[in-house]
Amino acid sequence: MTDETIRIASAAGPIDALWHPPQSAARGSILCVGGFDGGFDGPANGIYGDLAEHLPPLGIGALRLDFRIKTSPGPIDAGTDDVLAGIDWLAEAGAAPVALIGHSYGGAIVIRAAARSEHACAAAALSTQTAGIELADLERLPPRPLLLIHGAADWRLPPRLSEWVYAQASQPKALRILPDATHSLRQQRDQLWDILTEWIDAVLPPVSAP
Repeated sequence: MTDETIRIASAAGPIDALWHPPQSAARGSILCVGGFDGGFDGPANGIYGDLAEHLPPLGIGALRLDFRIKTSPGPIDAGTDDVLAGIDWLAEAGAAPVALIGHSYGGAIVIRAAARSEHACAAAALSTQTAGIELADLERLPPRPLLLIHGAADWRLPPRLSEWVYAQASQPKALRILPDATHSLRQQRDQLWDILTEWIDAVLPPVSAP
């Protein structure tokens, strides 16, 4: 895996990230964030790292972003600012459009950020919380696709939270409830991988030849 440790400047302070640049004709990038405790690996036994290895040869960059502030509950505005700074960094690097993926607290954050950035093309919220998700964000999100994935056995943030977001959101949207999966979704990692890679391929399609 080829990655570059970077620090993204923001008005609130530097943000640590790992950048995995595309290795062929650029299609755009994904930006991944975890829960309130941050980190680069993501849920399901580090699925973000595997995505960052899989996607660059396909022309898709991957930016794994670590939140500046790691407290519970996660700070909504600060987290959103971090992701927006990451999107802007990708756009300046010529790596837009950007599909956002967030887990738990990060799920709410990527929905908010996608609704606020012209460079964001889609958002996937995994095991999302609802705190911080405003109806105005869901109204502004289209035409960007929204993907919601939740574990049926999630006792920390039950699947009814994703069901609520889905009910409030407009098309295009999709909801997948994974049987027997808990908050980390690790019990259905293979299914999660298939859903995410198919979704990324759809929202960041190959560039057509001139």
